[in-house]
Amino acid sequence: MFIWEGVSEFVAVAEAESFTAAAKRLGISTAQVSRQVSALESRLSTKLFYRTTRKVSVTEAGQTYYQHCRQVLDGLEEAERAMTNLQRVPRGKLRLTAPVTYGEKVIAPLVNNFVLRYPELDVQMNLTNQQLDLVAGGYDLAVRLGKLEDSTMMARRLSSRTLYVCASPEYLSAHGVPHSLSELEQHNCLQGNLDYWRFQEMGKPQNVRIKGNIRCDSGWALLDAALKGIGIVQLPDYYVQPSLASGVLVSLLEYYQEADDGIWAVYPHNRHLSPKVRMLLDYLSESLQSLSQNEKTR
Repeated sequence: MFIWEGVSEFVAVAEAESFTAAAKRLGISTAQVSRQVSALESRLSTKLFYRTTRKVSVTEAGQTYYQHCRQVLDGLEEAERAMTNLQRVPRGKLRLTAPVTYGEKVIAPLVNNFVLRYPELDVQMNLTNQQLDLVAGGYDLAVRLGKLEDSTMMARRLSSRTLYVCASPEYLSAHGVPHSLSELEQHNCLQGNLDYWRFQEMGKPQNVRIKGNIRCDSGWALLDAALKGIGIVQLPDYYVQPSLASGVLVSLLEYYQEADDGIWAVYPHNRHLSPKVRMLLDYLSESLQSLSQNEKTR
């Protein structure tokens, strides 16, 4: 095995022709440079320098050794530059997964913008509502919404989402405006996969069972029904925010609104977070927080 100790010091002395100048160049003491070079000469059983009180010069053997060492150090410097460039310019394969609707509406456009910025990336995006095994599937990261299950995965909070209960002005004009959670039983509540809605009352989570004449696992279908005045709906902000801003939907029961959910990036605990993944996470976090701020100021 190649032993590196003393090599950098030897090259610095050979190029500076001075132990003192080499020490300044390396940022260490002259005594330390001298010790390292002496140890190197001892290990090689070769005299590398002629030393006098006035001058340091390289021996013939030292000159041969210097040529090889210089090539090795140049190679290391080139390797470091290559790694630095990799960190500055993401390239290569990047695999991620995200929920279908949130992925289509929010994550995919942001990832596409990231690829426009770094076209040497080769991105594979799997949009699914199934929680895939990231390690078995070879994924670099997953975007997940809401409360995370306990797992061995690492997680980074990117942003947050808000659940809104809302209805059209036409529906409210015909059926009245609910002001308490108990009043929801008098209304047509459009159902998703669950038969309850999530709220917060007196600082505590509260699940309220609901019923209605439409049940569908598509948020877009439920939004369409609400816009047509069929009933009340509870959906995340990325479905309803434009409709709330334009007034075609009205937000209800805000006093009971549940605390915001997290939007998370999840990645394997035992996998080194590569520069390209870290840069994508930073980009998603900045972009999502900017989008959230823009929505709040509308």
